[in-house]
Amino acid sequence: MDKIVLEGLDFHGHHGVFEEEARLGARFTIDVELYLDLPREDLLACTVDYSRVYRLVRHEVTEQRYRLIETLATRIAHQLLETEPAVGQVVVRVHKPHAPLPGVLRNVYVEVRRDRAAD
Repeated sequence: MDKIVLEGLDFHGHHGVFEEEARLGARFTIDVELYLDLPREDLLACTVDYSRVYRLVRHEVTEQRYRLIETLATRIAHQLLETEPAVGQVVVRVHKPHAPLPGVLRNVYVEVRRDRAAD
């Protein structure tokens, strides 16, 4: 399979288990890998429309609220498989670089991989 990647999609969202996270929100960075057979035709209709993928991810991050980034990543993966028929497998990474932890860290992220056959 071939791969299309949208990397480093940054959004402000309100996800997390703490009340402050729900109220103030934080930056979340999303990476999406889409596995498919790329078309031979030079037609957008035969592949994935990046802008449609971007809008879907933006909606889940900015318009929805999840306590866990695991849930956010899983929801994005399922939505992509539902809306992109050419995609056979998807990998979604949700980065939470400013996670409220009692120490210094660069990043926390979760990665989910979903296949159309197993979905």
